[in-house]
Amino acid sequence: MKAIWNNTVIAESDDTVLVEGNHYFPASALKREFITFSNHKTSCAWKGQASYYSLLINGELVTDAVWYYPDPKPEAAMVRDRVAFANSVKVA
Repeated sequence: MKAIWNNTVIAESDDTVLVEGNHYFPASALKREFITFSNHKTSCAWKGQASYYSLLINGELVTDAVWYYPDPKPEAAMVRDRVAFANSVKVA
């Protein structure tokens, strides 16, 4: 699987976990040179609190395009140390 934004591969892995229609990639698969800080957070009733990264690629900022659960609830352990992507990022 690859996560691609505007023809740039931002993550690639054969080890993804599908949860609620989103492929969660290992955090180590994320190309860190394309991420930047975001202070955005959301909450999921069963997964816990999500934190976000924005993407900065070729001078273009894609706000809150990557999310992860730093401390997922026990029932969501499968997403620990993994990242998922907003619909603006093509995952295939």
